[in-house]
Amino acid sequence: MLQLRYILFRLIDFYELLIVAECILSWFAMSQRGIVYDIYEALRKITEPFVGIFRRLIPSMGAGGIGIDFSPMIAIIVLDLIKRLVL
Repeated sequence: MLQLRYILFRLIDFYELLIVAECILSWFAMSQRGIVYDIYEALRKITEPFVGIFRRLIPSMGAGGIGIDFSPMIAIIVLDLIKRLVL
């Protein structure tokens, strides 16, 4: 049972890391070609099912079409709460 908790703890940590990596890669202006864009798209496909929940609930803040997306930060906070409550 203790090993299962440890594995779940590490999986949540890894998923949080994937969310952070996807956020960092989204800051860079990328063309539709190249390995960086491919990595970004792969990370987005992995993280979007969870982060998308919060993206639909919390609109981007900002003006002039340049919004700040707080949904990844909220998703990480929720994952951390889940980790603390369940594990």
